[in-house]
Amino acid sequence: MTKNTIIAIALSTLVFLGSVFIQQNFFPAPVQSEQRAEVTTEEVNAELKEEKNENFVSVEDTKFEAFEEELINVKTKFADIVLTNRGGDLISYKLLNHIDVDTKDGIQMIDNVTEMNRACSVAFGNENSSILNDYFNVKQEAENTYLFTKNYSIKNEDGSVSNFVFGKRYTFDPDSYMFKLDVLFHGTDIKNLSYTVRTAPQMGPHFNPKLNRYENRQFISYSGGKSKKQVLGSKQFKEFNKVKSYIWNGIAGKYFTQLVIPENPEKMGTSFYSTLIEKDDYANAQAILVRKAINENDVKDSYYMYYGPKDEKALKVFNLAERNTWGLSGMHLNECLNSNGWLGWLETILKWIMEIINKFVHNWGISIIIMTILIKLAMFPFTKKQSLGTLKMQEIQPKMQALQAKYKDNQPKLQEEMAKLYKESGYNPMSGCLPMLVQFLILFAMYNLFNNYFEFRGSSFIPNWIPDLSTGDSVYTLKFDIPFFGNQVRILPFIYLASQLLFGKITGNGGTTAPGTSHAQMQMMMYVMPIMFFAMFYNAPSGLLLYWTVSNIFQMGQQIIINKTMKQKKAEMAAKNRK
Repeated sequence: MTKNTIIAIALSTLVFLGSVFIQQNFFPAPVQSEQRAEVTTEEVNAELKEEKNENFVSVEDTKFEAFEEELINVKTKFADIVLTNRGGDLISYKLLNHIDVDTKDGIQMIDNVTEMNRACSVAFGNENSSILNDYFNVKQEAENTYLFTKNYSIKNEDGSVSNFVFGKRYTFDPDSYMFKLDVLFHGTDIKNLSYTVRTAPQMGPHFNPKLNRYENRQFISYSGGKSKKQVLGSKQFKEFNKVKSYIWNGIAGKYFTQLVIPENPEKMGTSFYSTLIEKDDYANAQAILVRKAINENDVKDSYYMYYGPKDEKALKVFNLAERNTWGLSGMHLNECLNSNGWLGWLETILKWIMEIINKFVHNWGISIIIMTILIKLAMFPFTKKQSLGTLKMQEIQPKMQALQAKYKDNQPKLQEEMAKLYKESGYNPMSGCLPMLVQFLILFAMYNLFNNYFEFRGSSFIPNWIPDLSTGDSVYTLKFDIPFFGNQVRILPFIYLASQLLFGKITGNGGTTAPGTSHAQMQMMMYVMPIMFFAMFYNAPSGLLLYWTVSNIFQMGQQIIINKTMKQKKAEMAAKNRK
C-alpha cells in the first residue's frame, strides 16, 4: 500500500466521522408528530412476515419511513385527482366535464378540507376517533394504481400489542367516475380493531343554504330494494339509524353525489353523518362508515367509490356487470336520483317525451317550451269542462240553497234531493275534481323534473341571459346582498310575476270563480299569492320558472277562449230565465 493511499483512507475516514457528528448534532432528522396517543409508529419489521402477497402489504413497502408531504396527481377521462401521502387521502377531485358556474373551473367534489379531515380518510377506532394524519410511504403499482403504507403498533385493552402494516390502495378507472379503495392490514395478533372510512368533508359546488333553497345535502342509503334519504341540517353529528345494513351509503347534493359501496357489506357497522362546522362558516356534509372489529392478521376490505354526477345514464352502468370495469351488478345507484316516489312513473314519461323533443331542437329551453305547450293542449278539454262545470254550478246554486234551507234538519233527505237536482240539471259535482287532480299530478311531476333533471345543468337557453337552466338567470351582480334575494338581478322572475298577475286577472274576468268565494279571497288569489310565489321562486332554477311562465302565457290564450264560451253560455242562461 502506497503512502498516498494511506493518507487518502485516513482523510476519508475523518471526513465521514465529521459529517456524521455534524448531522447528528446540528441537523437531526425531523421527528414525526403523532396525532393519536393510542397509535405509535415503532419499527415492527422483526415481528412481521416478509413474504409478498398481492392482496395485502408487506414490510418491503414500509422499509423507509416518509417524513414530508408528497402530492400525487392522477388524471382520468373524467377527473383531475390529487392524493397526499398524509394519511394516504384525497384532497382534490375535480370533474373535467362539469363546470362550476362560480369558479369557472371543474366541479370540486372534495371541498372544505382541513388539517384533520380529508376524503377517504381512515381512523382507527370508532366514529369519534381522529383520522390518521401521518406521512405514508407511497408506491405506484400500475399506471392508475397507488399504494400508501405505514407501520403501526397499537396497545390493546388487555395490555398486549398489535403490530401491523397498514395500507391503502387506490385504483382509478380512466373511463369511469368510480374508483376502488382497498384498506389493508398485514401483521400479528390484531385484536378487536375497528376503523372508519369517510367521504369528503363537503362536496361542490359551494352553496349558501340561506339563499340557495333549491340546493341541499342529503345522507342517502340503499337497502332492501329501496333508498332512504335524510336531508342534513347544520351542526349535527348523528347516527343514521334508519338502516342497520346497507348496499351503499353516501352524500348527495342536487346534481352530484359521493357513494360508497363496500364489497362485503356484512362487515360494516353503523353509519353516521356530520354537518359540523370545521372550516370558516361552512358546514360539512360527510358520511362516516364504521367497519366492525377486526380479529385477523391479514385483512383486505374493498370499497367502490362513485364521485360524480347524478346522471341516470352514468349510474345505471353499475346495474349490469358487463357494462362497467369493476364487474358490479344490481347496485341500483340510480336510486340516489331525486324523484317524487309514487309519481316517478309520470316523471319518466315526461322526461322521455322531452328527450325526444330535444333530439330535434337541440336546446333544452326550447324543449321545455314545446313540452309545456303540448301539456296545455292535452289538458285544455279538461280545463274547459271544469270551467263549464263551474258555470252549471252557479246556475243551480239558488235551487241548492233552497233545498238546504228546506231540509236543514234532515240530512238524508237533503242528500236525496240534491242528487235528484244534479241528475235533472246534468251536473256532476265530481266532474271538476278529475281535471284538477290530473293538473296537480302533472304540476308536481314537472316541478321535480325541471328542478332536478341533470341534463339541464349547464344547458344554455339564451346566452348572456339564461346560460344555465339549472340556476336562476342573471343580468347584473350587485356588490351587496339583499336579504332573502341575494345579489343577483334577474328578469325571468319578474316576467313570471307579470304573467301570473295577468292570468289571474283574465281568469277573474271570466267569471269562473267557484261559488262562495269572497272578494277578499279573490284579491288574495289574484295579487297576494303571485307576489308570495315571486319571493319564493326568485332564485329558482330558470328551467322551472320558464315552464311556469310559458304555462301562464299559453293558458291565458286558452282562458280567453273559455271566457268567450262562458259569456255565450251566460247569455243563453239569462235568456232561458227570462222566459
